[in-house]
Amino acid sequence: MKLAHLPLRVSIGAYFLNSGLGKRSLEGAAAEGVHGMAVAAMPQLAQLDPPRFAKLLSYSEIALGAALLAPFVPAPLVGLGLTAFGAGLVQLYLKTPGLREPGSIRPTQQGAGLAKDVWLVGAGLTLVLEGLTHGRRRR
Repeated sequence: MKLAHLPLRVSIGAYFLNSGLGKRSLEGAAAEGVHGMAVAAMPQLAQLDPPRFAKLLSYSEIALGAALLAPFVPAPLVGLGLTAFGAGLVQLYLKTPGLREPGSIRPTQQGAGLAKDVWLVGAGLTLVLEGLTHGRRRR
């Protein structure tokens, strides 16, 4: 892990790890709420029952958090994971009614929490691009 990646990877990795650990025991209405929001944005997730979806979400966040914190996981690889996860959250933001101002991508008060996840896409792409271009010399 490059020293310059440390603040980014530790801060986002710790956040994801904590979030995933917190979702391990989601059941009942909480699991149904998380699942319902996800299904509204990605209908194919309706195939999963809410408790299973919540477990998979929890495990995904734990795995991504651990990968970000692990110094031996290459930046492009962890960046791809972060970009994919962030893109899913941005899709959730864009497709969930009431999270955006009518006719705009600007968030409503309720959408501000998800709108910020665009930063995860930016951070992930930064890790991918920097990792892919590291070592190239200018001609």
